[in-house]
Amino acid sequence: MSEFEPEWLYLREPADAAARATELVDPLRDFLPADFVVRDLGCGTGSLGRWLAARLPGTQHWILHDHDTELLSHAQASLPGTALDGSPVDVVAEQRDITALRAADLAGTSLVTASALLDLLTRDEITALATAVVEAGCAALFMLSVTGKVELSPADPIDPALAAAFNAHQRRVTEDGRRLLGPNAVDVAATAFGRLGAKVVRADSAWRLGPDQAELQRQWLEGWVGAAVEQLPQLRPVADVYLQRRLEMAAAGELHAVIHHGDLLVLPPSLEVAA
Repeated sequence: MSEFEPEWLYLREPADAAARATELVDPLRDFLPADFVVRDLGCGTGSLGRWLAARLPGTQHWILHDHDTELLSHAQASLPGTALDGSPVDVVAEQRDITALRAADLAGTSLVTASALLDLLTRDEITALATAVVEAGCAALFMLSVTGKVELSPADPIDPALAAAFNAHQRRVTEDGRRLLGPNAVDVAATAFGRLGAKVVRADSAWRLGPDQAELQRQWLEGWVGAAVEQLPQLRPVADVYLQRRLEMAAAGELHAVIHHGDLLVLPPSLEVAA
């Protein structure tokens, strides 16, 4: 299943919500004014907005960006109507290329957010995004970017080879010539913002999938192994057997998986941030 299909995005939403680094929300609240604009980049079905809007006080104006009009429709209809303190939340949707955003496009914006996005960008795209955010004086909250570390229990001798191939796939060059950052994205983004003088706070945001999430385990395993084999086709014979074995374990409630991600909170250079 494509990582952008609504069914997959809804399936992963509870795991996303449980993984998000809640400790980054308090310093963000301290920065935001009583009435503010949020731009959610690559919003998907709106899961980050559903999670975050109700955790922030103040009147909120969400602008959702995605290239997929179906996802935008889902997202716009599903954000909460009230904030943490009961203030109103309104939502508009804009289909646009988020890699083309510059500081002028962010005028009047207090917060830029994104979930599971940074690892899909290139070094130049992240540098341009960091420049736009800092020049516009915005805060930014980037959540659930893959970092490449996966822990499966019980372990299997094939795990490391599949993980390495998957990570290489995440760093692949796309058909249009873009080299994705994949697991390097969080480090690259933190460095880019830091060089511009912004205050950066990092946090881990790992999925922790147990026996009660067998369907999510199944779909994640199929995608993880599938990407690894696409990157390194010679793995296919052993990977097919491995996948069947792992799927049987997931169905039997015998598999535990920790899939690590990273979250970043970025605040303008003039602000102090508690570590």
